[in-house]
Amino acid sequence: MKKITLTLTIILLMVLGANAQRYAYVDSEYILSNIPEYNDAQDYLNDLSVTWQSEIEAKFAEISRLYENFQNEAVLLPQELRNKREAEIVSKEQQIHELQQSKFGSEGELDQKRKELVQPIQEKVYNAISKIAVEKNYGFVFDKAAGLSILYTDPSLDISDDVLDEVGTLIQTVRREDRKR
Repeated sequence: MKKITLTLTIILLMVLGANAQRYAYVDSEYILSNIPEYNDAQDYLNDLSVTWQSEIEAKFAEISRLYENFQNEAVLLPQELRNKREAEIVSKEQQIHELQQSKFGSEGELDQKRKELVQPIQEKVYNAISKIAVEKNYGFVFDKAAGLSILYTDPSLDISDDVLDEVGTLIQTVRREDRKR
């Protein structure tokens, strides 16, 4: 009898403890799209990326022309000159790959700029989420935009606007009544 009572007590405490957990969710895409500083940073990064990509594509087009000219003249050139031109083309191609890596690689300039411009904003958003979660005693805060499969959400549990209001004390955000979903 004692074992049954003890087991039922433990199960009851577990059920009550599970029900005591509070949940909320945010939509990080919505939050970030309503922070003008983030949108400006994204526009700047996109422009930078397009500029660098155009520069690299132009250099690859130049190499294609050099290679095409080389193929047309290769029959008429002595072996030593052919080898020299081949080496020049290969060298230029390697330089372009290095340039591409320095701009777009995992530690490239674009990644560094993204860290410099976007990461501080993301940290402010995370800190605001953490602060609200602690204040309102949420056990879990899910991100609806992170590909999480949420089949139903109660709009009253969406704290995205609260996060934007909290971040708005640090950086400019779109006013609550002007935000678009």
